[in-house]
Amino acid sequence: MTTWVRDFSDISTDISADMLADVGGKAANLGELTRAGLPVPPGFCVTTDAYREVAAAAGADGSHDAATTRALILGTAMPDAISEAITRAYAALGADVPVAVRSSATAEDLPFASFAGQQDTYLNVVGIGDVLDAVRRCWASLWTDRAFAYRATNGIDNRTVRLAVVVQRMVQSEVAGVMFTADPVTGRRHEYVLDASPGLGEAVVSGAVNPDHFVVRDGAIVERRLGDKRVVIRSLPGGGTERLERESGAADACVTDDQVIALAALGAEVERHYGAPQDTEWAIDAEGALWLTQSRPITTLYPLPDQSQEDTRVYFSITVAQGLYRPITPSGLATFRLLATSVAREILGLTVADPVAGPSAFAEIGGRGYIDVTAAVRSEVGRAIVPKVLGVMEARSGAALSSLFDDPRFALRPGSRRKAVLRLLRLAVRFRVPLRVLQAVISPRAAHRFVDSVGRDIRRRIALHPGATPVERLDHVEQVLLRHLFPVVPRVMPSAAAGFLLLGLAGKIVGRPGEVQAVLRGVPHNITTEMDLELWHLATRIRESDAVSQFREESPERLAERYLAGTLPDVGLAEFLEVWGDRAVAEIDVGMPRWSDDPTHILGVLANYLRLADQEAAPDVVFARGTAQARAAIDRLVAQAPRRKRILRFALNRARDLAGIREMPKYFLVIALGSVREHLKAIGAELAEAGRIARPDDVFFLDFKQIRSALGGTDQHERISGNREAYEQELRRRRIPRVMLSDGTDVEAISRPVAAADGSLPGTPASAGSITGTARVVLDPVGAHLEPGEILVAPSTDPGWTPLFLTAGGLVMEMGGANSHGAVVAREYGIPAVVGVADATHRITTGQTITVDGATGVVTPVPA
Repeated sequence: MTTWVRDFSDISTDISADMLADVGGKAANLGELTRAGLPVPPGFCVTTDAYREVAAAAGADGSHDAATTRALILGTAMPDAISEAITRAYAALGADVPVAVRSSATAEDLPFASFAGQQDTYLNVVGIGDVLDAVRRCWASLWTDRAFAYRATNGIDNRTVRLAVVVQRMVQSEVAGVMFTADPVTGRRHEYVLDASPGLGEAVVSGAVNPDHFVVRDGAIVERRLGDKRVVIRSLPGGGTERLERESGAADACVTDDQVIALAALGAEVERHYGAPQDTEWAIDAEGALWLTQSRPITTLYPLPDQSQEDTRVYFSITVAQGLYRPITPSGLATFRLLATSVAREILGLTVADPVAGPSAFAEIGGRGYIDVTAAVRSEVGRAIVPKVLGVMEARSGAALSSLFDDPRFALRPGSRRKAVLRLLRLAVRFRVPLRVLQAVISPRAAHRFVDSVGRDIRRRIALHPGATPVERLDHVEQVLLRHLFPVVPRVMPSAAAGFLLLGLAGKIVGRPGEVQAVLRGVPHNITTEMDLELWHLATRIRESDAVSQFREESPERLAERYLAGTLPDVGLAEFLEVWGDRAVAEIDVGMPRWSDDPTHILGVLANYLRLADQEAAPDVVFARGTAQARAAIDRLVAQAPRRKRILRFALNRARDLAGIREMPKYFLVIALGSVREHLKAIGAELAEAGRIARPDDVFFLDFKQIRSALGGTDQHERISGNREAYEQELRRRRIPRVMLSDGTDVEAISRPVAAADGSLPGTPASAGSITGTARVVLDPVGAHLEPGEILVAPSTDPGWTPLFLTAGGLVMEMGGANSHGAVVAREYGIPAVVGVADATHRITTGQTITVDGATGVVTPVPA
């Protein structure tokens, strides 16, 4: 028998998929809280079966647009059986009792998407006629434009959603508001954030009022900010509400301190019940009783790390520092764990109990890689080195870590200095760092020969005989990652460091460190620049070929399909991919397709290049001009120097000869990861053929232990489905903490600089010069359309992005420091660049005119 109505007390405390399908998220939560004995006003739920019955009669199957579907539902009469069930349930609440009528969609109040405010709410509804009308209008509000768009953003199929309706006795509140049981801005857990205002809570929920604001931590009010509370919404006798606006706001708090503490305690009880932070709505009636009118998960909080330590820990995201805001695939995270084990064992001399699981300092949080840097923050040497390194590589992370130095939870620990210095000295001796630096200063040619030999050694070690079994391939992958890959960094980086040390020396001689950056334009021996110029030369060959019209007229996706099918004219793309095919966007994740797997991005970049008509703006011309400008800058700086002219010229020339080596460790890593990916693809093909996974590329949604289990015969279909779902949910997350605490605090959120009064955005100077032009915000370079001369605004960049630099007029990045990858390449091309600009992709819009000043590190919007 179909159930049209359920009382809150009849809704199971087990919020299963079946229960959600029956009553929706809001009603399921209210039913659970009611049965748990929490102070919830009584009420009932009109089930999704009732909506389904009406929608079927109306022909509203989700195939129409929002407005049409809304009209169909409003124009359909409610069946008698449903209206009679609602009438009986309403009468059970009391004679003509005022109620609130709210939506409870199956895609609402969910752990990953709250849908707060997407459907309509009707307050102080009195009488069965008005209740039935409000229920019908609630059903129709499932198809408001805002709800329709929200579902599209969260990847929810309109044909699958249903709507239940909550009918709940009104609390005629003296004061009401909202409460978060974790700070929604900083992410800090067990910090209760309350907004309160007189009257009904709708004024606070809708944002119509400037409420009183309180923050409670450890049972005490730690922050208090009183609003003017000019707007009050109150119930009217006989039904409906009125909005009152007072000329002068209330100066006193609308709740007492005791009430604030009591509300926080209620919030803690709700959070304990659900085991997760909650976004609640509450009310206090005329008798002073506290009521909980709604509770839903806070869906925007970044996940917490799994940790065994009781003290607060500091985590730094190594994947965000590498320019990846997106989550890493399970196989990609597995490689990071092994690389972290390699660093711990081979570099730091630490013991790792389970090499495949990684050292205890490595943490997977939100599908991204983090490192516990608490010991470094509590160490004198760590405080001296880490912020300086990050200051030139990822300035915002460095500033966030430095902001913790005054926090008593991270006070310096005695004895840490000597231990850290000895460890650094051992590393320097083991990898012959002083010798490599001296060799590079004396003979850059010898340094380059040594780097080339490291590359040959890596290629030799990653090779494996072609007849290897899947188990042999997995064993080989683990050994390469554990033993041979990361030591490349301390072997190669000293040569690049020599160049930057000499550049620093030159800056001190000149007395103006910023000016010496000009000598790094058109730097030779930079593997990324060489790749970009090769791609430009390929575009030139295409421009001169008979196939140019195809490359201009067909989409990159279609061209990629033709290339992989072997039907695209031979213009040199295969030769380019033979050399550079291991590269990709987000290339440090082995789960991401390489250019050789999917050349869509490269073909899109080639299409951008073919639109470049100004030959003076051609990348090879710009690069040559940059080289000439750099040499002229050396002559000018030497001529202006009051002393040590010969040393200055030597230092500047050596810096140019050696700076390009900076890209080589990453390049060798990418080559090795490309080989790892090929081995995993071969394993995936075997597993798919055996039926243990659905298709070969599913292997990238397993970690190495799970792959080994699959090779042992375990079916992995269900695990892959769960891993993919978690990955795709994280793909939708936009704000990722670069430095976070174990209590959830996003450190930058409590110390982030704000835009100036004129709207200008501060960042880190990266490449000198100034340009005013049209901004193009690009979140994913694959398929990006960048007109020549536009200013590229991006969250971050890795070498997979740099082909876009060749025709960009300027660069603005949320990530990076003065010597980060994007900054280095921008300088080489002579593109004005500012990096480390917080929230640049949110604050700047495509088509907006902005000025990028790469010398001062400021981005300024230009008034229309």
